[in-house]
Amino acid sequence: MSDLKRGLSEAVGAAFASLGLPAELGRVTVSDRPDLADFQCNGALAAAKQARRNPREVATEVARALEADPRLASVEVAGPGFINLKVSEAALSQRAAEIAEDPRAGASNVADPRRVLVDYGGPNVAKPMHVGHLRASIIGESVKRLYRFRGDEVIGDAHFGDWGLQMGLVIGAVMDERPEIRDRVEALNARGSQPSPEEEAEAFALFSVVSLEDLDRLYPAAAARNKTDADYRGRARRITAELQAKKPGYHLLWRHFAKVTQVALARDFHALGVDFDLWKGESDVDELIEPMVAELDAKGLLVEDQGARIVRVSRQGDKRELPPLLVVSSEGSAMYGTTDLATILDRRRSFDPHLMLYVVDQRQADHFEIVFRAAYLAGYAAEGSLEHIGFGTMNGTDGKPFKTREGGVLKLHDLIEMTRAKARERLHEAGLGEELSPELFEDTAHKVAVAALKFADLQNFRGTSYVFDLDRFSSFEGKTGPYLLYQAVRVKSLLAKAAEQSAEPGPVAVAEPAERELALLLDAFDAALAEAYDKKAPHFIAEHAYRLAQAFSKFYAACPILTAEPAVRGSRLTLAVTMLRQLELALSLLGFEAPEKM
Repeated sequence: MSDLKRGLSEAVGAAFASLGLPAELGRVTVSDRPDLADFQCNGALAAAKQARRNPREVATEVARALEADPRLASVEVAGPGFINLKVSEAALSQRAAEIAEDPRAGASNVADPRRVLVDYGGPNVAKPMHVGHLRASIIGESVKRLYRFRGDEVIGDAHFGDWGLQMGLVIGAVMDERPEIRDRVEALNARGSQPSPEEEAEAFALFSVVSLEDLDRLYPAAAARNKTDADYRGRARRITAELQAKKPGYHLLWRHFAKVTQVALARDFHALGVDFDLWKGESDVDELIEPMVAELDAKGLLVEDQGARIVRVSRQGDKRELPPLLVVSSEGSAMYGTTDLATILDRRRSFDPHLMLYVVDQRQADHFEIVFRAAYLAGYAAEGSLEHIGFGTMNGTDGKPFKTREGGVLKLHDLIEMTRAKARERLHEAGLGEELSPELFEDTAHKVAVAALKFADLQNFRGTSYVFDLDRFSSFEGKTGPYLLYQAVRVKSLLAKAAEQSAEPGPVAVAEPAERELALLLDAFDAALAEAYDKKAPHFIAEHAYRLAQAFSKFYAACPILTAEPAVRGSRLTLAVTMLRQLELALSLLGFEAPEKM
């Protein structure tokens, strides 16, 4: 089953080939003048240059070769040589019927499925997630769902930041504030042996007074002092190195941090509809680091540099020289890039992916280029199999990175609650406060909030920054997530009324302009998925979902359904059912779902 654009591209390509011209010139695109045609081909202009002929003459010959194609109602040449194609009602009806019968609503699978690992989320232990984690979570989840839907074997990994200098900083800060914890940690460190289960339990009971809120309060001050106080920085580095060496006291305190953080992370991820197959962190590859460093040394890749050990990754022809990968610091500890490199090695051994996608802030581009080059040099990944899927920042209405009113970083949990509150407000404005039970009202408000958050992000190309305007993005009108939910609910209501009247879907017969527009949008689904897949850019799906909802709204207004005569009613119900299935699939790939009422 092929979409119309692909099928017509093959036909037009064959027409060019029959004239002794390259078939690739027959590429068909959606017409930028839908009032004149459904599709267009501009290949005659390029063909004329190659053949040194008049482009309109070439276009005319191609059009003549296509006149007998039963899928086309008309083939016309416009301007200097544009070929305009209008699909016949019969062909459009047949294609709509094919999509209606397909559980995947016209979506195809990739020809050669791959094993793909998507690294996204990236939260840090000992710190609550903030709005900076929102884009990684939303984009990564959508990319994972898209790749899985198209037939790849996909694993999603949260990849916690739990093993670097921030751990040494926060451990030191807690010990400074809590003398009783400092004394217990130092006593455990001095033993030189692992504590018994009973001693572990006693230590954890003592450490339980430290909450995630405490860690969040202590870390910023510790990070700031780290920049100005050399002795403080030296202590943090020493603690980090001894934590990585599994010093008992530090390791137990770190385990407590990981536990309290995990509870908050699971809450916030679940609220966003984000899930992972792996909940691994930097610490999970700790045992790989020592043998990996030895292997890098044996391969001649490690270089001594001012007491540290590095891998040089710059290449001849680089427009600018990239810094080396710092593998082992002068204090002997593994660095951020070291654990990333070891993680690539671990993933190759455990899953052996054909492709690893890293959904991380665009500002980390150099870091990943350095790590990826080191991995290629070491033979841990095939050239081109590692890709950084960068994204811009989420900004406030002032155009600056989103902050609290006090100017601080907004926690993700607080943003979710703000959006839920706005969703409740919108639902009350729509009169649903009394119509729905309290449980259903809260469930609906949550779905509206998630749709508002996710669509606000995913409607933009991931590489750009965008302004988050809660009032605008929570509206039930315009290009918003709640608008898409409203259209889905509208179709559900229509189908419920049809069932009450015993009206059933029937054979598709496309005739009216609004029916044609809706059928053409249904046909465009697979192309949107392919574009999103190839460019790792979910905004193509978001754009399709919005255009599909708009097309249905026009169709609903222009084409009476339940009052139409039986054959027309059956056809239009089939279009409505198919539109709902495709829209819900698109929303699922974006990471949210429609409620039953709005």
